[in-house]
Amino acid sequence: MNRAPFQVLVLPYRITPNNEVLYALFKRDPSSGGYWQGIAGGGKNSESPLEAAKRETFEEAGIDRRNRYTKLDSYAMIPVANICGFKWGKDVLVIPEHCFGVKIEEAQLQLSCEHTEYKWLNYSRAMEILYWDSNTCALWELNHRLCRKM
Repeated sequence: MNRAPFQVLVLPYRITPNNEVLYALFKRDPSSGGYWQGIAGGGKNSESPLEAAKRETFEEAGIDRRNRYTKLDSYAMIPVANICGFKWGKDVLVIPEHCFGVKIEEAQLQLSCEHTEYKWLNYSRAMEILYWDSNTCALWELNHRLCRKM
């Protein structure tokens, strides 16, 4: 499959019986930076961002594609050097990152080899350990949307 010139970021969340919202964050393998983030990955071939988000969450955490995904307004431009280099030519310097939240019921996730661990965290703790600014922006938006409905 060919890598499409966009990135997705997915923030899995669940709501506990006492209405606390918890977010799953993933620690990258040390050879890939060792930082905490949401699920991230690239589109392939003619996938839409939503299709890529569903595939990535299944591949990286075993999350069922039928779960409810929320498209966030948060959107970032990511330097290609942080992703996969100048794969699309010397003039493509940044690619868009499309952000989503996904509601899940199960607390147990299945990690891929891209991550060494995951944690379920409340909003404030999650904000403390996220590495990328685009992740904190997307988490803020998702948390605000969820808490506004409660």
